[in-house]
Amino acid sequence: MRIENSVALITGGASGLGKASAKRLVEKGARALIADIQDRGQEVVRELGNSNVLFCKADVTKEEEMTKAISMTTDAFGEINVVINCAGVGNPGKLLGKKGPMTLDFFNWVVGTNLVGTFNVIRLAAEKMAGNAPNEFGERGVIINTASVAAFDGQIGQPAYTASKAGVVGMTLPIARELASHGIRVMTIAPGIFNTPMLGVLPDESKAALGKMVPFPARLGNPEEYALLAEHIVENVMLNGECIRLDGAIRMAPK
Repeated sequence: MRIENSVALITGGASGLGKASAKRLVEKGARALIADIQDRGQEVVRELGNSNVLFCKADVTKEEEMTKAISMTTDAFGEINVVINCAGVGNPGKLLGKKGPMTLDFFNWVVGTNLVGTFNVIRLAAEKMAGNAPNEFGERGVIINTASVAAFDGQIGQPAYTASKAGVVGMTLPIARELASHGIRVMTIAPGIFNTPMLGVLPDESKAALGKMVPFPARLGNPEEYALLAEHIVENVMLNGECIRLDGAIRMAPK
């Protein structure tokens, strides 16, 4: 899929991995809509300074809000060729905490946002993509999801988060197989420890200590490195139905 003149929908695009992806694709000539629950998505549009970037405040778990975001994208740019799902939460919580067992509301919220929200965007966007005219490779669309190395190396305090991200990994292949007949590729990226707003509350020394856990390079990942991989996935037609770890060879300790 050529990025130039393509149309991208990027969830969680107001910060972190999503913002870096939006910036990368727009710089390469794409048009994009950023969907996020954070109002600072408008700031990202102004920062990019490009008339080919729009923002829609939307919650990925709400069908009507994502339907609106998708309609806004197609109304402005005609179609959707690329989806990058970066919206998510990383809140920790132990199964048995100081106040008793984890609440079902908390577990459902994390899984609902990270897994169900991702699925919601995929199903709604895929319906639009299926109506696109195929390119010379027969492609109609590319969908990139965001999991985490926690899907494989979940730590103590991450049962909800790990379950949600493992679900994203698990549904990648069956959805890719189903959408193959429509010319839609589906891939997932599993980042390691990245310097995103989820780590923003930590002091610099704590971030440095986390970075030293990475075999090489011994630092936190940069959102731009996620965006670089997303760019390659969009452009490489043979990448389909797979999850790629982007983690500097880290394997998370139990805690």
